[in-house]
Amino acid sequence: MNALQSQRWAPHVTVATVVSRAGQLLLVEEEKGGRRVLNQPAGHLEPGESLLEAAVRETREETGWDVRLTGFIGSYQWTAGDGTPFLRFAFSAEPLQHHPEQALDAGIVQALWMSPVALQADMARLRSPLVWHTISDWLAGQRYPLSIVRQVAP
Repeated sequence: MNALQSQRWAPHVTVATVVSRAGQLLLVEEEKGGRRVLNQPAGHLEPGESLLEAAVRETREETGWDVRLTGFIGSYQWTAGDGTPFLRFAFSAEPLQHHPEQALDAGIVQALWMSPVALQADMARLRSPLVWHTISDWLAGQRYPLSIVRQVAP
């Protein structure tokens, strides 16, 4: 085993939220690598934070929307083209309240509502394949109780 193989695998742990309202999905348009891409509200898990807390926080920071999580869609393991490994945990949510005065995270151009059909027609702009895999599972009705995602206290 060489030095690279003996290193502990440490993926970027992220959360994503599929927020729906009247047949539309809440998405973010963001600047990434010099182009505008589409993504669910998503981001990295922070130290001491539960996956559920991270999903609610990231949605608020990237869209200005408070949400209530309604289910766990699934977990997704993916390696980006540059070799960066990701482990994503995706949740479904319903919108509660919008805060239009809130500044959005750096790099976020806007939050917008799109139909799944419109998003599918714009697949070339998806930030990663995780976006459509998550939405596809959500569209297929894949939801699990939030109780299966647990944070164990020390």
